[in-house]
Amino acid sequence: MKVQGKIIIVTGGADGIGAALCRRFAREGAAHVAVVDLNAEGAAKVAAEIGGSSFGVDVSDPAAVEAMVRAVEAAHGRIDLFCQNAGVGGGEPDPDNAASAPDAVWNRAWGVNVMAHVYGARAALPGMIARGEGYILNTVSAAGLLSQIGSAVYSTTKHAAIGFAESLAIAQGDLGIKVSVLCPQGVDTAMLRAGGGQEQPQNLDGVLSPDDVAEAVVKGLEAESFLILPHEIVRTYMQRKTADYDRWLGGMRRLRSKVLGRA
Repeated sequence: MKVQGKIIIVTGGADGIGAALCRRFAREGAAHVAVVDLNAEGAAKVAAEIGGSSFGVDVSDPAAVEAMVRAVEAAHGRIDLFCQNAGVGGGEPDPDNAASAPDAVWNRAWGVNVMAHVYGARAALPGMIARGEGYILNTVSAAGLLSQIGSAVYSTTKHAAIGFAESLAIAQGDLGIKVSVLCPQGVDTAMLRAGGGQEQPQNLDGVLSPDDVAEAVVKGLEAESFLILPHEIVRTYMQRKTADYDRWLGGMRRLRSKVLGRA
């Protein structure tokens, strides 16, 4: 898919990767970009910059997602590309207990990192299927393919997001619907800075800018690749994981000890 002339929705579009995607899609000649974020003011600012529209939406609210999708379809006739980019983190209060995060943290992450993808697909797919074409890009994380030291919440929900995207690709692939997952490691966003910056293990292979990620997305969409990996080393890590799971787990334990200063 080339972005030029396309009607696009980007959730989590007020800052970080989402805002970079909105700006890059506009530069690529998208016909319209709808900027969606819980931060309505931030979404409106990005939309004004690129000549798009904006929606203040909690993507974990299915009714709100449905209403937003219907509004974009009513205004522009279709949705060509739905970038479900919104995401939240959440670490363990007790680093030695992977189950220590409270239910509220789990539930919020499940709602935004997983169910929002379900709600978005549920709303957008009927129109795409009727036309026999469309594209869904779900921002996940390398944590969904590998893991995230210090956040079972993030790892688990991102693994689930990969599983749902795979199901979409399998079920919709013969109906003309393309599906990709964006799985970066460290990216210079507010989420990264809130978690300690360069010291996080996901940043050991280098921290990319949101613009770097947007560049990888444009190339990945053109290739229609299921996996879009801004950090290509992730593919090697996946191969090592599947080649010898126990050895990979041992390596992750050693990395965890190093990160916690126990090595």
